[in-house]
Amino acid sequence: MPTFTVHAPPLNSGASADPERFVFVRDGFHVWAFLLAPLWLLQHRLWLALAGYIAVNVVIGVAVMLLGIAEIADFFIALLLALLVGFEAATLWRWTLTRRGWRQLGFAIGDDIEEAERRFFASWTTKKPAPPPLPHVSPVIWRGQPSPSDVIGLFPEPGGNP
Repeated sequence: MPTFTVHAPPLNSGASADPERFVFVRDGFHVWAFLLAPLWLLQHRLWLALAGYIAVNVVIGVAVMLLGIAEIADFFIALLLALLVGFEAATLWRWTLTRRGWRQLGFAIGDDIEEAERRFFASWTTKKPAPPPLPHVSPVIWRGQPSPSDVIGLFPEPGGNP
């Protein structure tokens, strides 16, 4: 069953989160990013990822031309790059959303995006407020040399006092 991460847009001053604008990003392999990477990157407005993809393609093309690599090797290099984009498409999308100030609200699981949305909003609307944080307790600092009768760990030393 697919897993989705849920992202909320940055809040304006005093505004509350608008659930209509939440973005659900599916984890896993994205077939359209594999087949048509530049168009998929444009559709999701991943400008830096698109620039990086174009730069990598240009560098690989120049290297293949200068090194005189066979066409079959060029094909496999392009195939590996397309596979990389297909597998990392969701990561690129989440990275771009985070860079733009979007917050990740949580995860949702569902067979499709509609079911994931229903499950997320059902749990999101009934979610109780988080408990208050525990008070900070400073660690105990032991000064001085340990005596032979001190126990460190679960079991005392043989011959020591229980």
